[in-house]
Amino acid sequence: MRATVYKSTGSWYIVKNDQGQPFNVRIKGKFKIDNITSTNPIAVGDIVNIENEDDIESAIITEIADRKNYINRVSPHNKNQHHIVASNLDQSLLFATIKDPRTSLGFMDRFLVTSEAYQVPAIIVFNKIDLLNKKDEEKLNQVKKMYEDIGYRIITISLQTQKGLEEVQEILTNKTTLLSGHSGVGKSTFINYLFPALNLKTSDVSDWSGKGMHTTTFAEMFDLPFGGRIIDTPGIRELGLFDMEKQELAHFFPEMKALMQECQFNDCIHINEPGCAIKNAVAHSRNSISMERYLSYLNILESIDKKEY
Repeated sequence: MRATVYKSTGSWYIVKNDQGQPFNVRIKGKFKIDNITSTNPIAVGDIVNIENEDDIESAIITEIADRKNYINRVSPHNKNQHHIVASNLDQSLLFATIKDPRTSLGFMDRFLVTSEAYQVPAIIVFNKIDLLNKKDEEKLNQVKKMYEDIGYRIITISLQTQKGLEEVQEILTNKTTLLSGHSGVGKSTFINYLFPALNLKTSDVSDWSGKGMHTTTFAEMFDLPFGGRIIDTPGIRELGLFDMEKQELAHFFPEMKALMQECQFNDCIHINEPGCAIKNAVAHSRNSISMERYLSYLNILESIDKKEY
């Protein structure tokens, strides 16, 4: 029987078959050793084959289908291993804010690089626009234009006034979406808006940053009432960038990727090399390579040097 993984508790999983019927399942021991390079052999979003045991309400996972994509992170227990957060995603969505709290551009760029690296289309949703003064609005418009100019979709909302929520629901409809965001930006509030019965905590949950009270690294998927599914990711300090090479990084900045072939050297990493098209574009403010994005690139490059993924 085919099923989709909705939740992991480490040794047991909750899956649903194609008819939406839930099962508590466990895995065969072979998944722990055969062709598995991550710390978790099964991830939320995986398509698996299950076989019933004697207990009609429980089953065993006997096979896992090939993943179309996945997003991973460095294992919290071993920096030399990776942990798959979720698989088979249609898109990723980051909740961010200009103030209360401020989401840094560097943080957003890491999210976008991660999504690019795993071929998951990314969208940024700026919440709390009801709190912005004129100066804040100018900052938001600058940031919005910077990302839209390089092809990203930006949505502005207010959960407090429910402005813009229809647009977010529209992009979630009939898609499987990974949700992320710092503590306090409104992700948990948004999930509670979609599913009032869940009553998720909204003050001490730190989703991407890991600065709050939650320590679990397990994701959980929910069926949306209007079609589609969302995957919540509590307690994740940082996603992706596992085992990335310095020469790869620029490929995940779309505006840089478009110019890389014009660099004088094939192995250019766009720092001090002569004839670098990227540095030239930044210096002359052309081709939408902003100084802010270039500085993010340099910071991420430095973290790769130090193995601080």
